[in-house]
Amino acid sequence: MDETNSLIEQRKAKLAGLRAKGINPFANKFTPTETCDQARSNYVEGREVAVAGRITAQREMGKSIFVNLKDQSGRIQVYVQKQALGDAQFDIFKHLDLGDFIGVKGTLFTTKTGEISVKAASFVILAKALRPPPEKWHGLVDTEMRYRQRYLDLMSNDEVKKTFLLRSAVVREIRNFFHSRGFVEVETPMMQNIPGGAAAAPFVTHHNALNCNFFLRIAIELYHKRLLVGGIDRIFEIGKNFRNEGLSRKHNPEFTMLEAYQAYGDYETMMELVQSLIVHVAQATLGTLIIKHSPNLPGAKVAEAGVEANKSFKETMEAVVKLHQENTYLTTEKIINLTPPWRRAKYKDLVREKAGADWFDITPAERRRRAIEDLKLGGDIAAGYEDFEVTGAVFEKLIEPTLIDPTFVTHLPKELVPLAKLSPDDPTAVEVFECCINGQEIAPAYSEQNDPIEQRERLEHQAGGEQQKLDEDFLVALEHGMPPAGGMGMGIDRLCMMLLGQESIRDVILFPQMKPKG
Repeated sequence: MDETNSLIEQRKAKLAGLRAKGINPFANKFTPTETCDQARSNYVEGREVAVAGRITAQREMGKSIFVNLKDQSGRIQVYVQKQALGDAQFDIFKHLDLGDFIGVKGTLFTTKTGEISVKAASFVILAKALRPPPEKWHGLVDTEMRYRQRYLDLMSNDEVKKTFLLRSAVVREIRNFFHSRGFVEVETPMMQNIPGGAAAAPFVTHHNALNCNFFLRIAIELYHKRLLVGGIDRIFEIGKNFRNEGLSRKHNPEFTMLEAYQAYGDYETMMELVQSLIVHVAQATLGTLIIKHSPNLPGAKVAEAGVEANKSFKETMEAVVKLHQENTYLTTEKIINLTPPWRRAKYKDLVREKAGADWFDITPAERRRRAIEDLKLGGDIAAGYEDFEVTGAVFEKLIEPTLIDPTFVTHLPKELVPLAKLSPDDPTAVEVFECCINGQEIAPAYSEQNDPIEQRERLEHQAGGEQQKLDEDFLVALEHGMPPAGGMGMGIDRLCMMLLGQESIRDVILFPQMKPKG
């Protein structure tokens, strides 16, 4: 029998001992009067309190026992004395283990070492833990366990718990911001008969009653534009998107998006909105516009390398090398300055700086050769890439990772965004920006295309002539007239990565997708 099974058997024996005494340690009710942190913060000698939480440390000293009790707010020490509880209750207390939940009533006092504590007058067992806590109680470091058993990660890593509490605050402040500007929050379908609004591989599901396939949405966009047609002028939604694609430190198959649309706006309206939104959220949740990414935080250390149990040694080493190249492992502190005004730069100008001033003057064949041979992007450019995709690889691999402070990259190639209006100054570009922070795209936005004829032509081109890929209902809606509008999408997970100092998307998603064991 291994050590863990032995400990489980010991705990089961204690559970049986409790039940033999007529105690059911899963059915008791207890109502705390305050949190552990509130008890500490509002200290008055002798004040009566009732606190509850998990036992995270335990020291027995003859006829006295000290335990640390921890809840979401923090911890407080509890002092249990045989003389105060009596023989029977003290014996029951000795059946407790690390990880058990208890409720304690008592009075506040300060120990000789200055520790604020609760002197227990009575206690109630609220839950008996049959499995021992992680060996590294004060900081779980096993990467795979952290992601697969997030509850253990939250139990043992206070910084991890803080990250997810802050994520909740970020989402709350996003809602506050939009409500303050008169936007209406809406909910639109996640199951769609035609996946639209982006170019991505969808997940497919089957509806038995209707006997037809549906797709989990890859984007929110097209239903919001229907609402603009219907006369709701300012709308936003926070919801899940699903893309049947690979995993990386920036990608998870299920992710959270914010989308917002404003009638009578354009991409510059959205630029102001995105900048104001992120500045508001940072100030409201963090109290600063200077964001620090520390090499000591979990996300800066572990990322994806080696987290899959069935990876070979060679595959793991290749992943480690790639993560180093992508700067996933921080060796020094990284600082992001969100102070407005944010930089603006045209897509073509950034490409010229990296790939050559003549990049858009040479032939497509020469662009491909230069990208592969001179810029060393051979592994990132597939044989069937169109010319705009070659330029896109240059931007994605060599330019975007360098954009640490906020940058609005504007006027992207029209092929990349078929739902945006063409730029009046450059017919090869659209009125679009990508807001890049921390070396990745945080939010794309654009002046929405509202010409139904132009929109149909561009969607047909994107679909490659496959009529079944066109969302005819959306196009019919446009034919009823849609006001000019600005629209934007923002990856909530990537925003949280940037604001909360994490280098892997898995460190801001409570339960990231992982390959099943076995």
